[in-house]
Amino acid sequence: MINVAIVDDHALVRTGLRQFLSEETDLRVLAEAASGREAIDLVRLQPDLDVLILDLSMPGQSGLDALAMIRAKAPDLAILILSGFPEEHYAMNLIRQGASGYLNKECDPAEIVRAIRTVAQGRRYITPSVAELLAEQLNRKDSGPLHEQLSEREFQVFLRLAQGDTVGQIAEALSLSVKTVSTYRTRLMEKLALQSNSDLTYYALKNGLIS
Repeated sequence: MINVAIVDDHALVRTGLRQFLSEETDLRVLAEAASGREAIDLVRLQPDLDVLILDLSMPGQSGLDALAMIRAKAPDLAILILSGFPEEHYAMNLIRQGASGYLNKECDPAEIVRAIRTVAQGRRYITPSVAELLAEQLNRKDSGPLHEQLSEREFQVFLRLAQGDTVGQIAEALSLSVKTVSTYRTRLMEKLALQSNSDLTYYALKNGLIS
């Protein structure tokens, strides 16, 4: 039996997924959560969990913010990202950061089941779209989008700045000092060759990283 948890801020999505997965005899939904913070607590309270289905865009602590903390607490837990953002926007960064797979919410529900079974075996689930992105990245070497060069923390800070959060708000959300967040901001500004927070927001919107 594969024990699954669903993390999404939309109750309708959680209910639909739970009902669909309940039809599979080898899958059992153990728990649900509606935010990144709840997901971190859930992982701590559910040691028998095999697969965590994690949304990215949630209020408060996002799935992106929670990913690193969950990975640190439960290194063997399979984390399957199920997001409304297309693969080309986030998949490469998140797989590098420890996600076991990345699916768009518009995928066939049967593919979610296949992905759960794959990642539960300790393997990565790579869709044809993501495989194509991997191949393109190998071919183009360093000519990919600049944001793919950001570290995990830099990427987290970048997205929050682009969405209008202050350095203080980011420090509180990520449990970092204001000075540390400011250092990350300086580094990512240099890597992206940008000058201001409004430039960050424009870059994120242009590349489909926020909506």
